[in-house]
Amino acid sequence: MKVLFIGDVVGAPGMTMLKTWLPKIKEKYKPQATIVNGENAANNGRGITEKLYKELLKSGADLITMGNHTWDQREVHDFINSAKKMVRPANYPDNSVTPGKGMAYININQTKLAVINLHGRAFMGDLEDPFRTAEALVKEAQEVTDNIIIDFHAEATSEKEALGWYMDGKVSALVGTHTHVQTNDARVLPKGTAYMTDAGMTGFYDGVLGMKKESILNRFLTQMPQRFEVPEEGRSRLNGCIIEIDANTGRAKSIKPIRIDDDNLFMT
Repeated sequence: MKVLFIGDVVGAPGMTMLKTWLPKIKEKYKPQATIVNGENAANNGRGITEKLYKELLKSGADLITMGNHTWDQREVHDFINSAKKMVRPANYPDNSVTPGKGMAYININQTKLAVINLHGRAFMGDLEDPFRTAEALVKEAQEVTDNIIIDFHAEATSEKEALGWYMDGKVSALVGTHTHVQTNDARVLPKGTAYMTDAGMTGFYDGVLGMKKESILNRFLTQMPQRFEVPEEGRSRLNGCIIEIDANTGRAKSIKPIRIDDDNLFMT
């Protein structure tokens, strides 16, 4: 089983890049499932709308994961409960009353792939423990399938690595999102879990984390509030990874980064 994971899609440049390259990536790697993090897909880089959710699916995504910007577009409350192919972080306090769901399944031939979305706590806010939440959801998923992937949307590398080790042998893969910079540490851990600290982002290439660099530079230079903006045009990048899983055991065989930009076409 091959699973394609695309890192945070940021604004219009990210959407354009995804629509342009996803068919070509699929043609090359032939994944059975494609997961896309869409929590930055809105034009301002914060949240997602129903229109963008449907565009991501039409572009080739089988499931959309989210993160700390899940609720930034007000209309998300109007459609998230009916969005069967979207998961938001599962570890909100009193999760049973939070709109949406934190885990979903993708049907692949005669088996299923469980996808779990989790939110970090280090430098990220006061949510429930992602470690215990992961453990509970993995036990639930294992009643259905051994093929399980976690999108861990977190800031701290240490928290991501720790959860990766905690989940080693329990899930097929744990891929980090949120920091928008692709890390050079993709590997299969000793007990069979594919791990990558951050898949990177899909969006504007010549800025800072997908945003125009000028306002961010001014923020650092002056320490005054600035409005961060996603440019409407410019060079873009696509980041992600391709994971191969033994569907019979749920153990990963390999994980390889995907980086597409003007300097690195199809670097794997």
